[in-house]
Amino acid sequence: MTPPFPSVSATRRLAVGSLVGLIVLGLAWEMWLAPLRPGGSLLALKVLPLVIPLAGLIKNRMYTYRWVSLMVWLYFTEGVVRAWSDTSGISQILALVEVLLCLVLFTACAFHVRVRLRQAASQRAVTPAAP
Repeated sequence: MTPPFPSVSATRRLAVGSLVGLIVLGLAWEMWLAPLRPGGSLLALKVLPLVIPLAGLIKNRMYTYRWVSLMVWLYFTEGVVRAWSDTSGISQILALVEVLLCLVLFTACAFHVRVRLRQAASQRAVTPAAP
């Protein structure tokens, strides 16, 4: 078995970092920075679905990278809507940061899957078939 490409570990770190960033941003946004109600809101629970794939990304599970790249578009959409519609300046800035983190997460997941599939194909090409 050949060692993974260096870009596999780089995209993994980028994906995990941006996912953790989305979790921290979502909690801080809805609890302290710009909550809908003073003292925080239940909208902070929106980060719970983001916690679920964290272990799969850390364990380098291909399936997790694939479905996270689809799930992230829900948070991207929320960020775009809130950047467009919120009247508070801090809330609009936080929404734009959410959009940026979502784009980074999607890009990292997409490249991670692509590089791993390319690596698997090159390993199949090198490994002789058993008679």
